[in-house]
Amino acid sequence: MCMGIPMQVQQVEPGHAWCEGRGERRRVTTALVGQAEPGDWLLVFLGDAREHIDEARAQEVNSALDLVWSAMQGLGASGDAGFQLPSQMTSQELKQLSGQT
Repeated sequence: MCMGIPMQVQQVEPGHAWCEGRGERRRVTTALVGQAEPGDWLLVFLGDAREHIDEARAQEVNSALDLVWSAMQGLGASGDAGFQLPSQMTSQELKQLSGQT
């Protein structure tokens, strides 16, 4: 399974960016997302930036990854996901989420 990691651009060079996120620093390819600037947030999969995201989305993804990590460590998943989980939604909200009216 692949999971995107939110990473913030620290430095750019042609076709690549040096990014930091979740305790690591990586040189990522930016061919799929175009120009990136220091301070930008990117969603990174396997060394490639796949999407420009904003800081709020980076925080949401990091919160979800923290919950997954906690569950994998047997610590339970009782933290705040940073967004409303489907298990907490009404049937109407679930229909809207899935594109049904």
